[in-house]
Amino acid sequence: MDKLKCPGFFKCRRKETITISTENFHVDENDENQERGNWSKKSDYLLSLIGYAVGLGNVWRFPYLTYSNGGGAFLIPYTIMLALAGLPLFFLECSMGQFASLGPISVWRILPLFQGVGITMVLISIFVTIYYNVIIAYSLYYLFASFQSELPWKYCSYWSDENCSRSPIVTQCNVSTGPGESIQVNKSWINLNNLTCINGSEIYQPGQLPSEQYWDKVALQRSSGMDETGVIVWYLALCLLLAWLIVGAALFKGIKSSGKVVYFTALFPYVVLLILLIRGATLEGASKGIAYYIGSQSNFTKLREAEVWKDAATQIFYSLSVAWGGLVALSSYNKFHNNCYSDAIVVCLTNCLTSVFAGFAIFSILGHMAHISGKEVSQVVKSGFDLAFIAYPEALAQLPGGPFWSILFFFMLLTLGIDSQFASVETITTTIQDLFPKLMKKMRGPVTLGCCLILFLLGLVCVTQAGIYWVLLIDHFCAGWGILIAAILETVGVIWIYGGNRFIKDIEMMIGTKKWIFWLWWRACWFVATPILLSAILIWSLVQFRRPKYGQIPYPDWGVALGWCMIIFCIAWIPIVAVIKISQAKGNIFQRIVSCCKPASNWGPYLERHRGERYKGMVDPKRESHLEIPTISGNSIPE
Repeated sequence: MDKLKCPGFFKCRRKETITISTENFHVDENDENQERGNWSKKSDYLLSLIGYAVGLGNVWRFPYLTYSNGGGAFLIPYTIMLALAGLPLFFLECSMGQFASLGPISVWRILPLFQGVGITMVLISIFVTIYYNVIIAYSLYYLFASFQSELPWKYCSYWSDENCSRSPIVTQCNVSTGPGESIQVNKSWINLNNLTCINGSEIYQPGQLPSEQYWDKVALQRSSGMDETGVIVWYLALCLLLAWLIVGAALFKGIKSSGKVVYFTALFPYVVLLILLIRGATLEGASKGIAYYIGSQSNFTKLREAEVWKDAATQIFYSLSVAWGGLVALSSYNKFHNNCYSDAIVVCLTNCLTSVFAGFAIFSILGHMAHISGKEVSQVVKSGFDLAFIAYPEALAQLPGGPFWSILFFFMLLTLGIDSQFASVETITTTIQDLFPKLMKKMRGPVTLGCCLILFLLGLVCVTQAGIYWVLLIDHFCAGWGILIAAILETVGVIWIYGGNRFIKDIEMMIGTKKWIFWLWWRACWFVATPILLSAILIWSLVQFRRPKYGQIPYPDWGVALGWCMIIFCIAWIPIVAVIKISQAKGNIFQRIVSCCKPASNWGPYLERHRGERYKGMVDPKRESHLEIPTISGNSIPE
């Protein structure tokens, strides 16, 4: 290459000759990047992003939030939060990964002082990956249980107790003790003594649905609390193993194999949602359910409540999977000049529209359930596990052909979750690839399977009789504050320290030069709106912290302490790595901090020809000395 002068923030070194081997089973001859590989098709990447972003929360959380926060009025703060926080962060992360072709840790060559942020993202992804596959295992179990002529949770059975009933049950009543005299006693005592209640004196309480007792007593074999670990539930362990085998098989050749699988896993849920919506719309009571969902008269007064805006921002933030490291990892396999801007718009809009669409399918059938049970829709609406494994299965059990609808629903949950899991595991393997490129070139398949095996073993605690408590504990602590902290520091580091204008120039290298008005909105969000909004959510969530509990069962002190230890372990790497970087730098403390706030010498496009584009216009022809641009390719990149 021609000799050019080296910009000030690059440490120039002698030109190195690198021989790139193409003997790599996850790279083909058409790939632009013969060292790391690229997506075979643009559609592979887009569907992988959609599969990563569209997950279980779109089905089991968004409809409930819409219903409880003013119906259709909730779409106003939801859309605003998409524009102010979700989309700007999504675009930023996709741009970072594509520009450098590096995973969530190595990409922080952009700002060495903040490399701990990348470590935090990966560690949190590992914790979440452990329990997320357990949820997929639950879906597999219910899927297999649905292959019966009659759904096993349709009626109370041998596994149920006296509280199992779809209608209210008598807990107390009055019995006669003599002429004109009576006493109030428990119904169990009355049954034991073969007495009868005085008509009109009964006291009722809601019974437990058969699906609720099946979930607790059969599927989970749930213990009384986190203190009682119990034994491993063997059939859940087998379902967890199967889930990891599916993930391992899909990722055996990296993006070359997972990019093909997502054509089914990302698209099939839409087919099922459409089928469920059509079926639900034909049921009696469906219109009542949908009216509750969108609000027959949307409650715009709800928009005055801060809680509604917090819910909208939180849902957008988590449903788009920003700050988990997965967006950076997936985008790192793009070709350099891919239009990551249009990708971000398409995926974010698809994710949000999917959430709205899923709500109609869910509430139409819940409306029918409320109709046949004689209850209000508000009495049957649930969120999270209660929706997926109690309320909705209960509704499906009442439909003609219940097993068929149940198979469709749980297969949809499986596909919704599994492609999100693909991206999470790819985040881990991409990190390993950046750290040990020679190892991954030769042994990507075995390394991927090894990761799956380790994560399976770590997840066994989540399929014990106390497993559900572990799942919710990890979700409560690891999937909350750590991600918010990482997102805030990511925005501040890239935009405020590295430089928003410089970052925009990097993006324009990939997608072409844009007019200043194009960047006006992005500058407003990146510099001001997004970090302020995320900081407000973080402070709000810390102030509103409540001791976690499952149902009415509080977590023990040691469980809460363990939760805090997990999140501290994840975020502690941010200051630790910053201190290490500063101690390794040269000069006084001020000079060391300044040097760590500048891009590393090897920051830039992965391929040498693209790095050449970065230097165009950066050379002063009047200067006499000429230095080589450092050749950054493959294993020549120093860590």
